[in-house]
Amino acid sequence: MYQYLDDFQVYLQVEKNASPRTLESYQRDLFQLVDFLTEELAVEDKQVDPRMINHLLVRRYLAAMQEKGLARTSIARKLAAFRSFFKYLCREGIIEESPLRSVATPKLEKKLPRFLYQDDMLALLNAPDVTTSLGLRDRAMLETFYASGIRISELVNLDLGQVDLGVGYLRVLGKGHKERVVPIGSYALEAIQRYLDKGRPLLAGKEPAGFNAPLFINREGKRLTARGIRYLVDKYVHKASINQHISPHTLRHTFATHLLDAGADLRSVQELLGHVKMSTTQIYTHVTRERLKNVYQNSHPRA
Repeated sequence: MYQYLDDFQVYLQVEKNASPRTLESYQRDLFQLVDFLTEELAVEDKQVDPRMINHLLVRRYLAAMQEKGLARTSIARKLAAFRSFFKYLCREGIIEESPLRSVATPKLEKKLPRFLYQDDMLALLNAPDVTTSLGLRDRAMLETFYASGIRISELVNLDLGQVDLGVGYLRVLGKGHKERVVPIGSYALEAIQRYLDKGRPLLAGKEPAGFNAPLFINREGKRLTARGIRYLVDKYVHKASINQHISPHTLRHTFATHLLDAGADLRSVQELLGHVKMSTTQIYTHVTRERLKNVYQNSHPRA
């Protein structure tokens, strides 16, 4: 079984361009399944044969996870890993049919994504002190988030060569190493230009500023990390007196929600966000409907 798991990891990495985070979570979930099956099947040295696994065993494992109080979202994630693995085994001719075919994914409660209203978003953008090099960087970073809707990992990995200030586009490397081109507006372009002219040179020091140099850097001239960006967003949320939990991903939700509120079509928003499936983007239609409902109830005299 472990040889198949190793081969599956190579398949995910080479053919599917899976991220290190995906590889790690899939490996952890599948190893936990093997541990359970070893005990259930009473086999020695974890010598589980994939042909020994049926849908009843998988359901028994899921039931055990539920009894431990595991959230439905975590169970659904594990199922996704199992489905992918057994589909791979079918493709390789190791098993004839996936034991997951008759196992349903638990229904998940739909949670509406958090977003900022325009006044709060403006207060957040204005929070950095742009008389300092760090403030210029942070203003450019927040403007880029809001203007493009990119993920925090995509922002972290932005290089100088991926920003075209003349045309007004970012070249972003998204999930699965898929590249997409994202337009950014005049406010973000101006903020980035000011940061590149007056802020970044002071932070970079002797660090090279070539095509592959990071766009957003820290005090030492090194690439800003995701953890560092989360800290900065928290800092400016507090400074702007925004009384709700805001993460960098909230700015992505805000980007999409404001576009749809202004009349953008769902297909265009899907492309801008880099979503593979339209169903992923459709959650934002629920946000805008909920917002309209709130406006109606707060404004109509007989609501």
